[in-house]
Amino acid sequence: MDVGELLSFKPEQTPKRPSDFERDQQNDDDDEHSPEPAARSQPPKKVNRTEQSVSARGIPALPTKEPQITEEERLNILKFVETEEPDGEVLDEGGLKRMLLLFEKRVLKNQEMRIKFPDSAEKFMESEIELNDAIQELHAVATVPDLYPLLVELNGVASLLDLLSHQNSDISVAVVNLLQELTDVDILHESLDGTETLIEALRNQQAAGLLVQNLERLDESVKEEADGVHNTLAIFENLIEVKADIAKEVAEQGLLQWILKRLRAKMPFDANKLYCSEMLSILVQDTNANRITLGNIDGIDVLLQQLAAYKRHDPSSAEEQEFMENLFNSLCSALMAKENREKFLKGEGLQLMNLMLREKKLSRNGSLKVLDHAMAGPDGRDNCNKFVDILGLRTIFPLFMKTPKRSKKRLLSTDEHEEHIVSIIASMLRNCKGSQRQRLLSKFTENDFEKVERLMELHRKYLDKVEAMDREIDQELRNNEDEEQDDDMVYVKRLSGGLFTLQLVDYVILEISCTDVVKQRVLKILNLHNGSMKMIRNVMREYAGNLGDANDSDWREQEQSYILQLIDRF
Repeated sequence: MDVGELLSFKPEQTPKRPSDFERDQQNDDDDEHSPEPAARSQPPKKVNRTEQSVSARGIPALPTKEPQITEEERLNILKFVETEEPDGEVLDEGGLKRMLLLFEKRVLKNQEMRIKFPDSAEKFMESEIELNDAIQELHAVATVPDLYPLLVELNGVASLLDLLSHQNSDISVAVVNLLQELTDVDILHESLDGTETLIEALRNQQAAGLLVQNLERLDESVKEEADGVHNTLAIFENLIEVKADIAKEVAEQGLLQWILKRLRAKMPFDANKLYCSEMLSILVQDTNANRITLGNIDGIDVLLQQLAAYKRHDPSSAEEQEFMENLFNSLCSALMAKENREKFLKGEGLQLMNLMLREKKLSRNGSLKVLDHAMAGPDGRDNCNKFVDILGLRTIFPLFMKTPKRSKKRLLSTDEHEEHIVSIIASMLRNCKGSQRQRLLSKFTENDFEKVERLMELHRKYLDKVEAMDREIDQELRNNEDEEQDDDMVYVKRLSGGLFTLQLVDYVILEISCTDVVKQRVLKILNLHNGSMKMIRNVMREYAGNLGDANDSDWREQEQSYILQLIDRF
């Protein structure tokens, strides 16, 4: 450090000091390289003590003057900087044992005083304050995660969890704050043994259930208890981030029910409601059991009710927009479980999504993704036919013909928008039967085959993208001849580079070419732009050969056979 630079530093007027919550949240943001919701990272700021005292006296704030430092003071500061030693000691095993012993004594004393004087708060209040102070001292353990095994061995975790049911909610909130700090992801990553031991102890003690029970009694109109709710959700997020399989456990122990109850509550939009939507999205993102549970406890209806508010009105803030997107993501994940497709259909989810598409609000982006998930695969057959029945073709084809321009508010890119639209049309062509299929096919003959022209335009666009991606991959392989080629990784890269949308477009071309007049127009356009039927066949053969869902081999074989029939007919 340049001490001369330190001494010549001129301080600016000090801004208000951020709360501990804000600093912790900012640290989390910087480490994880992903922005947290603004509503969560900006709780009400604490008032600076100096400003508060000046305001109380009614004296206006004076401009700060540059401090004058004499030569003697400069030399003294120099000497102090050179000889300064860090204050405080690092917590060791002995220190932790003494801290836990004191903590246990305070717990017992508080229990005794409450039993002796159950109706005289003034007589047990002092023991409660001492207990709270002992809990605050335990925050030092979070700085030494290597001591977590000792904390568990000395029964510290069990004692803390017992306090979640303490009669005074301030004590339970203090415990929640401590647990949130102990389970901070960055701290857990510092010690593998400490992390394993702490998490196993929390799981064995049914910590998730105890935390949910405590959530039920917290009053969010009180700021400290609202912060306790926020920190409880942070504990769950921390644990799931470290061990993804915990998501199923916490859902089974009541967290899913509590989140749905909190979403339904007639309360103003706030940071905790946003956090609930985020946690719901995390719980159902990769855990199929949670998706099924969500459907069984009327979660699909709750999501549709919450999203209905954005049918004709855009969110009023960036935080509320994120809340809406979390709900759409949760609904998309839930629809990956076939058990929820019927619930979505009966809950008139298709009608709501169709209305959102027509209204042209921000919710249109999310509704496209939801429709794509609801109608895909063999489980989407009923939804596809119903969508045609509710005149959804009148909504979807104008979006197919002209992709809306992307703006700062409309976050879907042009490619993403076109992918969802073409995927929806492809699903309907695969699943619709009878009159619904005829109505769908007739759309491609309207207005002098304008939709066929648009389809072939998309074919050329994404074929160019894929060819460019193939050239890029070939160049990389030539530059790295020594490295092993991972065929799966190359295929995934090609899919994300435009191949997936090209496959969908070409599948639609094969489906609509069952009509002779349409097939003639397709061939005419291909010849006009030097295209070839062989290219479309090759794309579809590759698609058939890489169909996923190995868990359902019967469906895969049936789908491959159907696509090969379309290719032969084309």
